[in-house]
Amino acid sequence: MGLVVTGATGHLGRLVVEGLLAAGVPAGDIAAVVRSQEKGAALAARGVGLRIADYSAPETLKDAFRAGDRVLFVSGSEVGQRVSQHRAVIEAAKEAGVALLAYTGVLGGPDADFTLADEHKVTEQAILDSGLPYTFLRNGWYHENYTENLAPVLEHGAVVASAGEGRVASASRADYAAAAVAVLTGEGHENRVYELSGDTAWSLAEYAAEVARQSGKDVAYRSVTPAENRAVLVGAGVPAPFADILVDVDAAIEKGLLARGDGDLARLIGRPTTPVAEAIAEALK
Repeated sequence: MGLVVTGATGHLGRLVVEGLLAAGVPAGDIAAVVRSQEKGAALAARGVGLRIADYSAPETLKDAFRAGDRVLFVSGSEVGQRVSQHRAVIEAAKEAGVALLAYTGVLGGPDADFTLADEHKVTEQAILDSGLPYTFLRNGWYHENYTENLAPVLEHGAVVASAGEGRVASASRADYAAAAVAVLTGEGHENRVYELSGDTAWSLAEYAAEVARQSGKDVAYRSVTPAENRAVLVGAGVPAPFADILVDVDAAIEKGLLARGDGDLARLIGRPTTPVAEAIAEALK
């Protein structure tokens, strides 16, 4: 049985591979699906097997999986193209006869009523239709979605969003990676759905106050209308289609769709999730 991680050089996949190695999984039992030998060179140097494939090139996926593999299927990053890409991955996994396909979807699954979730919902249904043993890792928001953008926040003294008083039950990217490691290396996760989110939901006003406390700078939450938020994002160089998606996510936050806290993440990783204050401290370094 091989443990396969797709998108293994991406933000999440890289942490999963590191987590597997730290858990004592022999490097030879891990396969990293990467787009090129060059991208996977550092992993190969550590003894991790490489399988070269691209979601956008279905013919390359036929060699990405083996019978009996447990696969972490990290969702693609190209919004708008993911349905066809994901179907190609599912078809290849089914043809190979993998033992488990664990997919990183979005918190709430079918109840996630926002644009960014649409392709995830289609993908989950395609996995169900395939008949493959599956695990749905429905990841909530990452701390890093905010903390990796601290420079302009500190420069302007404002967290600008159109999420109103909505709350976010986020967790660190490392927490979600640890959950994936637990599923790949554990037992009893077949045909299970995990709603993954942080232990504590926070508001953007609370987030801004914590950034101010730790940085010693004046930072406040500036709640704006969706139209104003879009204008700010586009003005900062965000492409208009992606700005629309981000504004739509803020609307979802205002409706409470990313505040869900089922405790699945903490149970899977066997510890409390990382507080957002820790992620802020790390980012400020």
